[in-house]
Amino acid sequence: MFAKVQAASILGIDALPVEVEVDVESKGMVKYTVVGLPDAAIKESEERVKAAIKNCALSFPVAPVTVNLAPADLKKEGSAFDLPIALGILAAGGLLSQEQLDGYLTVGELSLDGKLRPVKGALSIAALAKNKKMRGLILPKSNAPEAAVVEGINVFPAESLPQAVEFLAGNYFIEPLRVNREELLNRAGIYAEDLSEVRGQAHAKRALEVAAAGGHNLIMVGVPGSGKTMLARRLPSILPPMTFGEAIETTMIHSVAGAFESRKGLSAVRPYRAPHHTISNAGLVGGGHMPTPGEVSMAHNGVLFLDELPEFPRNVLEVLRQPMEDGVVTIARVAGTLSYPARFTLVAAMNPCPCGYNGDPERECKCTPQMIIRYRSKISGPLLDRIDLHVPVPAVKYREISSEAESEKSESIRNRIIAARERQLDRLQVHGLYCNAQLSQKLIKKFCTRDSDAEALLESAFKQLRLSARAYTRILKVARTIADLEASEIIKPIHISEAIQYRMLDRAAS
Repeated sequence: MFAKVQAASILGIDALPVEVEVDVESKGMVKYTVVGLPDAAIKESEERVKAAIKNCALSFPVAPVTVNLAPADLKKEGSAFDLPIALGILAAGGLLSQEQLDGYLTVGELSLDGKLRPVKGALSIAALAKNKKMRGLILPKSNAPEAAVVEGINVFPAESLPQAVEFLAGNYFIEPLRVNREELLNRAGIYAEDLSEVRGQAHAKRALEVAAAGGHNLIMVGVPGSGKTMLARRLPSILPPMTFGEAIETTMIHSVAGAFESRKGLSAVRPYRAPHHTISNAGLVGGGHMPTPGEVSMAHNGVLFLDELPEFPRNVLEVLRQPMEDGVVTIARVAGTLSYPARFTLVAAMNPCPCGYNGDPERECKCTPQMIIRYRSKISGPLLDRIDLHVPVPAVKYREISSEAESEKSESIRNRIIAARERQLDRLQVHGLYCNAQLSQKLIKKFCTRDSDAEALLESAFKQLRLSARAYTRILKVARTIADLEASEIIKPIHISEAIQYRMLDRAAS
């Protein structure tokens, strides 16, 4: 007998439809065959499916079983095909009819006792089920909160194989799961850390505010222990709240990577990723035989923090250039080419010199000028071109650490940033942009209007500090953001002056 069950396979962050066709012959040598480019996990499904069916007191056919995963030219991965294969075998054996299976998309990994275990990419699979206008999606109970975020599709959480069989046969009712998306977004978008916890470092905090307001990348240069990591960890708390679309994108990426707890339903906190400097190219941008998301994609809509930036291999840093420029990373492999979203705010940190104490009034630097030049030259010009703010982070003084004075909380800073972003969106939305960091040369000329005093100050700084053309455009972008924070349509001298202060590495080189 023959049966067909609808399933899905993850490719990138999208789910693609897969038909699980099962044929059970009436006689012949007993064997179990899976075709259709299955990976090792799917080939091993034979033992899981057999044990689950038998341990649930159901009948596994003593006959040749052939499973075809169509389309046959698409590589299939993962254990999510266990449940549809088991249902197909039971249907081919006469326990279920084809009519009962039609219209349902099923996924789930089986344990040996028939319980259903969670799978990756539940949100993407639910989106596919909605687009295909399926009657419903049957999947493990622990995946249901994530899948139920997608409106327009009935999500049926099943705990075991027998429960799924009884539901399809009409002998047991499973209530479709419903979630309040707005409540979920508000409840999940709470940050554990606050910028008010950082003592001192008023200049660095202000730089973080400017970076968050304009979507600018930032590098902090300071002695060890000055709080660079602490500052970076709190940047997500002042970024604008996630929109529902951003939360969906972020959840999809983390779900297909297996780094999301489905019971949370939605990832509404902006990601913060801080890979170690020993990371490989594939670890940073993604890779593998069937490419999986790397750290740049895991940081999508959030913050990518690279501590000890000069310690990263140069070839690893260079692969950042495409995602920083395009907001997407493309990975080409023999099995195919995939693109993952990678729109993030880069925050980097480094010491001022190899020993770390150049410019520190308390400790003596033992590095020669040549050693300092060599250390800083590990960061390539093209990468530095894409970083708008260079911020010094000096050691914190004792009176600042011991002070009981209340610092400004992330919430009040975030309110200013939201207002500045709204001004930018009103100005740039027609051009398909959303923040000042994305301004092109043409748009800089159009929107970075400044008065005569500001122009004179910029010209003076350009000559005296011997700034490059790169620094000139970065200063104007940052000054535009500072003006937006103050609700000023015209860039004034005070905005230019502050923006110049955020070009530390240019001034050091001049």
